[in-house]
Amino acid sequence: MDGDLCLGVVRPLTMSENTLHTPVMLERTIELLTPAISRPGAVLVDATLGLGGHAEAFLERFPELTVIGIDRDPEALALTGDRLAPYGDRAILVRAVYDAISESLTDLGISAVAGILFDLGVSSLQLDRVDRGFSYSQDAPLDMRMDADSPLTAERIIAEYSEFDLRRIFYEFGEEKLAPRYASKIVQAREKSPISRSGQLVDVIVAATPAAAKRAGHPAKRVFQALRIEVNQELAVLARAIPSAIDVLEVDGRMVVLAYQSLEDRIVKRIFAARSTSTAPRGLPVELPEHRPELRLLVRGAELASESEKVSNPRATPVRLRAVQKLRPAA
Repeated sequence: MDGDLCLGVVRPLTMSENTLHTPVMLERTIELLTPAISRPGAVLVDATLGLGGHAEAFLERFPELTVIGIDRDPEALALTGDRLAPYGDRAILVRAVYDAISESLTDLGISAVAGILFDLGVSSLQLDRVDRGFSYSQDAPLDMRMDADSPLTAERIIAEYSEFDLRRIFYEFGEEKLAPRYASKIVQAREKSPISRSGQLVDVIVAATPAAAKRAGHPAKRVFQALRIEVNQELAVLARAIPSAIDVLEVDGRMVVLAYQSLEDRIVKRIFAARSTSTAPRGLPVELPEHRPELRLLVRGAELASESEKVSNPRATPVRLRAVQKLRPAA
């Protein structure tokens, strides 16, 4: 998919929207990326721009840095365009899904970049806008699209997917143990009347949840996560995006990924582990250059936010940070 350069602003960013997004693990992210992006002319890709909290901080800290912000959500791009306007042509916004990072850079005439940041999950704008339907705590149309032009909505999934497919996505993308029960009850409910709003779906799920299970948290949390992932194909996109991003990273360039649930983090961990390990056949007396690891892990395992940050910014509570440095071009 080709990215579209976003040069205009649909409407100004209001103060309330501007304060929605508190960047997660900002100082640690800056610390990890600084060795790669502090030189003059460096380019950083913020592959999940959202409302631009991270991007603005990097543009402010590094006066010679150019940031390319990628996002699939035109509303987020419009709002962030105004926020980053003071930085002029050092802020370049592109409408694309982040697995199109290579194509987006090609369109801009850029072959490699010094740094890449992925801040995964749902942006503050999407979470806090009731009409987007991402939240199980407020009644809204069952939408959940990060890109309003996408044809698939959560309402369509609930209305059209078979009981088997509903059970499958609740298991795979929500890790929901009650997936069979929820899928069955949803199919029964939709036969009586369409389920078009989040409140209706929550009512079905809550009614189907045993009392003991309700004490473990909101019963709809994992189902809503699964629906959101399916609507936006988040895991498939991520599995394509991380290798593509590694390929466009300069030698000595760095990448930081912030993941908010275990499914995302497993994908990132697996790819980083594979590309930071020698591919030399066992018993080979000399490691050839093409077998050497492409990446060096910059953190041990996955780092968590500090307790103080979790208190001040609850959205940092589930985050898992991983970071790598590129050692050599791909073979």
